[in-house]
Amino acid sequence: MIAAPLDPVPLDAADPLGAHRDRFVGAETPLVYFDGNSLGRPLRVTGPRLAAFVEQEWGGLLIRGWDEAWMALPQQVGDDLGRICLGAGPGRTIIGDSTTVLLYKALRAAVAARPGRTEIVVDSDNFPTDRYVARAVAQECGLTLRWIEVDTAAGVTEQQLADVVGPRTAVVLLSHVAYRSAWLADAAALTALTHEAGALVVWDLSHAAGAVELALDATGVDLAVGCTYKYLNGGPGAPAYLYAGAHLIEQLDQPIQGWIGHAEPFLMGPDWTPAPDLRRMLSGTPPILGMLAMQDMLALLDEVGLPAVRAKSIALTEYAIALAEDLLAPLGVALASPRDPARRGGHVTFTHPAMREVVAALWRRDVLPDYRDPHGLRLGLSPLSTSFAEVAAGVAAVAEELQRG
Repeated sequence: MIAAPLDPVPLDAADPLGAHRDRFVGAETPLVYFDGNSLGRPLRVTGPRLAAFVEQEWGGLLIRGWDEAWMALPQQVGDDLGRICLGAGPGRTIIGDSTTVLLYKALRAAVAARPGRTEIVVDSDNFPTDRYVARAVAQECGLTLRWIEVDTAAGVTEQQLADVVGPRTAVVLLSHVAYRSAWLADAAALTALTHEAGALVVWDLSHAAGAVELALDATGVDLAVGCTYKYLNGGPGAPAYLYAGAHLIEQLDQPIQGWIGHAEPFLMGPDWTPAPDLRRMLSGTPPILGMLAMQDMLALLDEVGLPAVRAKSIALTEYAIALAEDLLAPLGVALASPRDPARRGGHVTFTHPAMREVVAALWRRDVLPDYRDPHGLRLGLSPLSTSFAEVAAGVAAVAEELQRG
């Protein structure tokens, strides 16, 4: 619980990360942005960086850029991402493809690494793409989906997972932070339960990386994927990342065998031999332009540190909840996220039967949250670009629209 008054002014004045807000494009405007967990604001340095790349590297080096720098970027940026945000050592994270494609590759590789097992475990409230990809992999491989039914205001618990994993489980697919409720899963406990059953776990980190502290190596995670356009501010359609534990990399057999994942990409031979390292999980030409904005945000996160980011994230969501209890609860609004900040990620969801209409009205007045069924208004509070005053203005606008009926 926050002890400070509801007035945002002293909170912003005391915020050790507050000065970084000015480094984001648009932060100086009155627009209230509650979608940083869907698409982060760009950093001001990114525009000039992109322009310089076009003029100097792309336009100057041309094809020589691949030999001089670009070919190694998926692993170099992956290593930076792993060190700064994921708790991962060198060689365990790589950039490429979209989240959907990397999730497909990870699930297929995990299934192949557990031959003879017949089930994929996934929860009913996982992000739609995760559920769709799990269903597709199950159909392709002749496996069965084992569903965990979860509360949409919470997420998967140890007991729920323990009830379904067993000798038939090949892989468990979970989100570290639930996209709807912000439930922060106990990754260490759920990974250990999965391993006790002899299965592998794939974590979706899309709503976690850059907002909460992660320790993938220490936790013994097998595989993880995530996008980079949310809290990592990589821009629309920025490439995703894949993590693999050191114990698993040499076992990974991916289904989309492209030239860049070959042990000798320029050999151009008749057969595909996987690279000995995590590059084996890449398929086509690396998305160089898509990594530039992400590098800017990683540099900022490295500068301030994830512990400080997580502390600000908790303070913002606690403040939003306190404001909601004061302004929105009397209007019939309920909290649909964990009340314990230790179990909550970087966003918070409130429910009311009129929220779909409220969100539409808010967008018309430049207050931008998300709507998520059932009846949920989701506030994504990006720690480095969101101020307490912004939260106060946005929650007050929600109250105004509810009062208008």
